[in-house]
Amino acid sequence: MRKIAVANMKGGVGKTTTAIHLAAGLAMRGRKVLLIDTDPQGNVGHALRVRASHTMQEVMMGEAPVEEAIVRGVRPGLDVIASSTSAFSLERRLAGETQRETILARRLRSANGYDAVIIDSSPAMNLLTYNALLYADQVIVPVAMDLMAIIGARQTLNGVAEVRELWPDRPIELMAVIPTFANTQTNATRAALEALEADAQLSRSLYRAGIRQCIDLNYATSQGQTIWEYAPRSRAAEDYTRFIDFVEAYGSTQEITRKAEAVV
Repeated sequence: MRKIAVANMKGGVGKTTTAIHLAAGLAMRGRKVLLIDTDPQGNVGHALRVRASHTMQEVMMGEAPVEEAIVRGVRPGLDVIASSTSAFSLERRLAGETQRETILARRLRSANGYDAVIIDSSPAMNLLTYNALLYADQVIVPVAMDLMAIIGARQTLNGVAEVRELWPDRPIELMAVIPTFANTQTNATRAALEALEADAQLSRSLYRAGIRQCIDLNYATSQGQTIWEYAPRSRAAEDYTRFIDFVEAYGSTQEITRKAEAVV
């Protein structure tokens, strides 16, 4: 079972959109996928119109078993554990717990039968993010085309390095740094891509094909749909389809795929 966290310490970078489309895209290809929202803003549930009886906060507190928190059949092959603003209190409520950074991994031991678990993480290096990184085997870092998002990506990689150092028995691999909202007709995108290429740490895992700027993603979210449901012929649908190809091939043809043509 693949366990992938989608993370960036900066909000507004397409993190939730990427997590949703990664999960939905894999499910469309016949995989059994669990999408988990560990962001207290609860945007996964809002975007997919999920009505949950129990949320991540209750799972983390041991107030509901994971099986009861899973909303099944959100899409064919796609199940979801939603989050809510009540999760903002988890840091305080779990302050005295032993090994509190690994609570999520322990709670999810009974979540079997999935080909992939995708985690949308919180845009901060907090308890929920540590739990997500300590559960995952791989991490994807979306980066919007602005300086603050690149700084957030660097902070995320520092957090990953800290996890590796403090918990050496739980290695996590950086799968991809993925540019989002990309429009190479603008100076901002060109400058951001140059900055990513110049950063030795980020450029090693840079998914150069990226996700182009596309208003249809906003419209799809407002309708509670994925981009393939709302606008299957859009540039965003094309880009996320290509990214799913990359994720599925990762490990065997990753070096070839990373050198895909640049964003156009």
